[in-house]
Amino acid sequence: MEQAGIQDKEISKAVIYCRVSSSKQTVRGDGLNSQETRCRDFAKYRGYDVVEVFRDDSSGSLTTRPGMQAMLEYLRKRKNDPHAVIIDDISRLARGVMAHFELRMKIDKAGGVLVSPSIEFGEDSDSQLVENLLASVSQHQRQKNGEQTVNRMRARIQNGYWVFQAPVGYRYERSSGQGKILVRDEPNATALQEALEGYASGRFETQVEVKRFLERQPSFPKDLPGGQIRNQRVYDMLTRVIYAGYIEAPKWNIPLRKGQHEGLISLETFEKIQTRLKSTAKAPARKDINADFPLRGFVLCNDCSKPLTACWSKGKNKKYPYYLCPTKGCPSYRKSIKRDELEGAFEGVLQSIQPSEGLFALVKAMFRDVWDMRLQQSSDAAKAHKSNIKRLDKQIDQLLDRIVDANNSSVVSAYEKRIAKLEREKLLAEEQLANAASQDIPMRSRSNTRCDSWQTLGIYGRILI
Repeated sequence: MEQAGIQDKEISKAVIYCRVSSSKQTVRGDGLNSQETRCRDFAKYRGYDVVEVFRDDSSGSLTTRPGMQAMLEYLRKRKNDPHAVIIDDISRLARGVMAHFELRMKIDKAGGVLVSPSIEFGEDSDSQLVENLLASVSQHQRQKNGEQTVNRMRARIQNGYWVFQAPVGYRYERSSGQGKILVRDEPNATALQEALEGYASGRFETQVEVKRFLERQPSFPKDLPGGQIRNQRVYDMLTRVIYAGYIEAPKWNIPLRKGQHEGLISLETFEKIQTRLKSTAKAPARKDINADFPLRGFVLCNDCSKPLTACWSKGKNKKYPYYLCPTKGCPSYRKSIKRDELEGAFEGVLQSIQPSEGLFALVKAMFRDVWDMRLQQSSDAAKAHKSNIKRLDKQIDQLLDRIVDANNSSVVSAYEKRIAKLEREKLLAEEQLANAASQDIPMRSRSNTRCDSWQTLGIYGRILI
């Protein structure tokens, strides 16, 4: 090294280098200022004149540290006037043996002399031994901290807590006795829930329709210019089991398990989504179907009995909404009907219709029969789910016994994959059992309740469906 030749010269000027591992430490603590204060006290003790202070608020390689790069450039331009480079501790230079000596050499070549209030740098064998040991200890501490962090994160996931960045629709909230836990982040949680359930039920036929729905939500985060969302991001949201209230970490060999957070959808709904994703692709719905013309395709032409279409017609000062018949050869072909007139007439027809007492009585009787039938189905389903859970437990135990006796690694791997699949099926069966139990509620007597509106009839109708 060039230290011996430089140290023979009288050094009067010094620069200070301070570093913390992350920008958060500059907000939550005062590490950089504390380092600078200690280094200035040391410079005063040694009689150095501090001319510059260089700072970095991140870890990483030499090329990613702007403060270190600026300091080296500063030293190179003044190589004929050697400066002392003061660091608070050897770990502030680097936390790896190789990185430490790489930076040490670059500082030497730039004309700097490394000094510190914590260690005496020198060229003799004892000084170099101490420096090597401290650099090794610093590297060991960094690696040990990393291992401990991973171990704590892994243990927390095993207990059902998510430890990574909160996905869209969730945010972290500190809970007594639990630490930070995921909670619903409204209104994005409700919007995403509707999108996921809509895709599972077939309301949204394709991922493109899910994408359009989310793009229409004002507060939902967009990642492309023009308020659009990447197709890959939509797919990722459809395939994240965390939205079902479950978590897993395959890279840490942690299989699927119930999370401590509230799911946006059920595991059954999530599995329906995965099945639909693997099914044959369908053409997306028309983009021009929106709330502007709710009767488009439902109202028929009076002449040809074909569904009417709709459009906006441009006038002199503004656009006007119309319904029209698109069927060629029809006497009413392309003849426009004002939207307000057509929809107003439709509302009048709806308001003029009144259900009879007999219809209400019929629907009520049907509702009671369906309710009793659903209760019986729920009871039968609960028994089936219990039986299925016992069967899955037995299969898992059998596979575990086979793993103990297996010697071939590929066979063991196949058994482990099979067990993971069975565990997933068991979780789904347990959720279905819980849902079946929650539906086992007797119908309240409605003998004294009079159904006298379409609203009440509509409630019965939805339950029947």
